[in-house]
Amino acid sequence: MSWHEVAGELLQSRGSALKRYAYLLCGDRVEADDLVQEALVRVFARPRTSWDLEAAEAYVRRAMLNRYLDQHRRRARWALLVPRLALARSTGDFSPASGDRIDLASALDTLSPRQRACAVLRFYEDLSVAEVADRLGCSPGTVKRHLSDAVARLGKVLQTTFEGSGHVD
Repeated sequence: MSWHEVAGELLQSRGSALKRYAYLLCGDRVEADDLVQEALVRVFARPRTSWDLEAAEAYVRRAMLNRYLDQHRRRARWALLVPRLALARSTGDFSPASGDRIDLASALDTLSPRQRACAVLRFYEDLSVAEVADRLGCSPGTVKRHLSDAVARLGKVLQTTFEGSGHVD
């Protein structure tokens, strides 16, 4: 199939799954749409003689992950260089106002970019530790450490949410 046929088929059949994956990585719907679009442009801008749908989706997902990590590094460097002029945002506890609802997106925001990427790849994409390590270009031990830290942090955040809502005995 040609690149435009594969791109069309990929968007039609897997577009919503790609958007969900991007949203879990970055936590923002607009940024997720941008991640998907930029990844598609990066992947399909390079000429290839033949395409298949599975390989194209894997390339797009990898491009999205790389772009997310690059953006986070860039923002972190920028934050160190530019003095903050605005007041810090409130970090108050809003869990009582949310009632019984647990906001997983907020819990994911407490993770570092690497922890978040490992958690999304392991638990959402259902990849093995070795596959996550391969995608991120690090050792399985590093992935295990990031997953352990992520699960511990998410447990604390979600436990606090449960305690605040009165669900813990």
